[in-house]
Amino acid sequence: MELTINHQARFFEQPPSSLEGLMLLEFPEKSKGIAVAINNQVIPKTAWATTKLRHQDSILIISATQGG
Repeated sequence: MELTINHQARFFEQPPSSLEGLMLLEFPEKSKGIAVAINNQVIPKTAWATTKLRHQDSILIISATQGG
């Protein structure tokens, strides 16, 4: 399966079954301060477990940072 994550093509021989699975692969240590959009549609965190990924989805992952 091919997914575009933050404008970079990624290939998965065994793709994650859901958005939640992808997030566990990409950000295993972080569970807060992340926003995700698939094909320009924001996906609420409460829907990550039930959101299925499809070949050639475009995923944008934004992580909040601290600073001042």
